Amino acid sequence: MKNIIVVGAGIGGLTAAVRLQKLGYNVTIYEKEATPGGKMNQIKSGGFTFDVGPTIVMMPDIYREIFEFCDRNPDDYIPMQKVEPMLDLFFRDEEKLSFTSDLVQLVKTLEKISEEDAQGYLQFLTDIYKRYLIAKNAFLTKSFRGPLDFYNPKSIYAGLKLKTFNDAYSSISKYVKDERLRKSLAFQTLYIGISPYQGPSLYTIIPMIELLYGVHYIKGGMYTVATAVAKLFKELGGEIVYNAPVEELVIENRKTTGIKVNNTVINADAVICNVDFPYAMRELIPDEKQRGKYTNKKIDNMAYSCSCFVLYLGLDKKYPTSSVHNIYFADDFKLNVDELFEKGTLPEDPSFYLYRPSLMDADLAPDNQEALYVLVPVPELSKFSDWSDEMQHQYRNKIIDLIKQRTVFKDIEEHIVFEDCYTPKKFKDNFNAFNGATFGLKPTLSQSNYYRPHNKFKYAENLYFCGSSTHPGAGVPIVMQSAKLAVEELVKDDRP
Repeated sequence: MKNIIVVGAGIGGLTAAVRLQKLGYNVTIYEKEATPGGKMNQIKSGGFTFDVGPTIVMMPDIYREIFEFCDRNPDDYIPMQKVEPMLDLFFRDEEKLSFTSDLVQLVKTLEKISEEDAQGYLQFLTDIYKRYLIAKNAFLTKSFRGPLDFYNPKSIYAGLKLKTFNDAYSSISKYVKDERLRKSLAFQTLYIGISPYQGPSLYTIIPMIELLYGVHYIKGGMYTVATAVAKLFKELGGEIVYNAPVEELVIENRKTTGIKVNNTVINADAVICNVDFPYAMRELIPDEKQRGKYTNKKIDNMAYSCSCFVLYLGLDKKYPTSSVHNIYFADDFKLNVDELFEKGTLPEDPSFYLYRPSLMDADLAPDNQEALYVLVPVPELSKFSDWSDEMQHQYRNKIIDLIKQRTVFKDIEEHIVFEDCYTPKKFKDNFNAFNGATFGLKPTLSQSNYYRPHNKFKYAENLYFCGSSTHPGAGVPIVMQSAKLAVEELVKDDRP
């Protein structure tokens, strides 16, 4: 039995550790915080419970698979229920759209707009589903070591069939004319931190996945996933060492021999690192010569996803029922997106997301009260860094005013009894997110698939990576897939 160290108890590290432990390895996770989960964490205070980071459960089969891999019933660990309606989309001067994964209701919604758009929308779903199957089989479920893993006739043919060179918004516009429908299919690229006006058209698979596979809720919120996978890991005999920040990945003669914690070297036969890849390069491998092409200059010049400004509000009042997930679009969505990615300024009229988990789960707030999660996409720190207390307070007030203007929470300021806030700086400080970029490296064509950091590290043996900045990319199910690929690479080396 070989000793494996996993660095970081985020969902990627936990998933990798469970798989390795089940496969017969002796696995220890080292985590800098006192709890598991990374960005998939939790705030609890005054009877209110909030998820810190991710909130939307998509691709539920991937969540379930890690438990099934260990011959466990997922329902015993992560009880799910479908969210309906899936989400509501609000526009300042136009009628809202309510989306469902019920095909009959979806068609009715589309036909109210126009039969032409209904036909185009369904054609879009058909086309992007075909492309999704190609991407899943040719790229998302495969890792890359050398050029021939990517530059081969089969992969090149699959890549051409994906038609990735158009941006997401332009691709969508070919199918539907109604501007609300275009936005409804485009904004989800922000889930992985890239502009729909720049991101490859393939990322329109995200709304397709929502519509065809549904959006779900897990009892207790997303943090239940982190605690459930950590519980499974311990049941299998694994160990998690908390409050143990890793200071260095120990590499000798191009071979990884362990980690350094509290200035003490802990040896291992292999290491899987779930720390954000750019941070790991800069901070955990201090000798640039050991990193190959990933010099400080290279890391600084890579493109990073946007970040988030998040308010967690406990309200001593129940408000009229609406959807659990709600998107409010800026009047000029294109300008809003340009501010995030091009101008590097805080959006003047931002789009924002309201998550109301206590509508699904009464245990997340005291009786007759409500937990409200407010997320605003903002630039990452290399583009905008002034998150002083004064700036944070000013932007908080701007967002509260928008909520009062545009939502059912007209008197929200009078009913806030608990409040917390995360800024890009806090994502950087708390979770080692490089530049505070919540979703890691931006998934441009030049930073995707073979061109994204690989699961097996090229420049040192016995070192593997998973997480949102590593292939295949960001989003909870995709990070779990990243962990699976990292484990497969390790096993391939250990048991050829």
